[in-house]
Amino acid sequence: MTATKEKTETIHLIIERQNDPDSPAYKEEFAIPYRSNMNVISALMSIRENPVNKNGEETTPVQWEMSCLEEVCGICSMVINDVPRQACSTLIDELEQPVRIQPMRTFPVVRDLIIDRDSMFESLKQVKAWIPIDGTYDIGPGPRMNENKRVMAYELSKCFTCGVCLEACPNVNDKNDFMGPFVFPQVRLKNAHPTGEMNKGERIESFMDDGGLQGCGNSQNCVQVCPKGIPITTSIAAVNREATLQSFKSFFGSDRY
Repeated sequence: MTATKEKTETIHLIIERQNDPDSPAYKEEFAIPYRSNMNVISALMSIRENPVNKNGEETTPVQWEMSCLEEVCGICSMVINDVPRQACSTLIDELEQPVRIQPMRTFPVVRDLIIDRDSMFESLKQVKAWIPIDGTYDIGPGPRMNENKRVMAYELSKCFTCGVCLEACPNVNDKNDFMGPFVFPQVRLKNAHPTGEMNKGERIESFMDDGGLQGCGNSQNCVQVCPKGIPITTSIAAVNREATLQSFKSFFGSDRY
C-alpha cells in the first residue's frame, strides 16, 4: 500500500526491539496520529511521548539514537522498510505502510534500534585513515591540490560513517572479516592528500591484509544506498589499481612503478 488517505488518520509501525545485547529480538506494533511532513524520528518521538502499543498496552519507550537531525552525524541509521537509511531524512509520506523499522544487524545491537558502530572506527585505524603531521609548529601553507583532485576529494570527504553501506553489502557478515565498502573512499581520500600521499604505500599495504580489499564482491549495493552519493564503486576500482601497483613495488622492492 502506497501513501493513501489512510495516513491522514494513523501511522502503523512495526518495530523490531531488543532489551539488551543478549536478549532475543521481538516485534511490537504501534499506531500513532498522522501529521504531515513527519520523518521517522518524529514518529519515534511520538511513541516516546506516549509509549502505548497498538493493542493499547503500556510499554517501554523505543530506544534509538539521534543528534544532528540533518543527515550529518550518521547515528540514526536503521533499516526502514527493508532499506538501510537515515531516520532523520526518511519521510513517512514516502513510505508504504505498515512502516517496518529494524536495527542494522551488521552491527551489535545495544538495545532496540541502538547499534554499536565501533568496528567502523577500528577499520579506519587499521588502514591509517588520517593525515600525519610533523609537530605542532606553523610551517606555512602546504602544497596546493589540483582542482579536479580537490573536487574528487570533497565528494569522498562527505562520508559520515553512518554504516548503511555495510548493512547493504552482502560481503559484510559474520563469515569473514571484510571491513566494508566505506573504507575504499577513505583510503583513496587520504592517498589523494599531498601530505597523506607520503604514507600511501603503507596505507595500501594495510588494506591488502585480512579483511581488506579482497573481500569486496563488487555487488554495488553500497553505492545505491549511500545517503551522500559518494562514488564508492569508482573508489573501489581506483584503490584496486593502486593495490596492483603497490604489489609490484613490494615484489621488486622498487618505487619506480
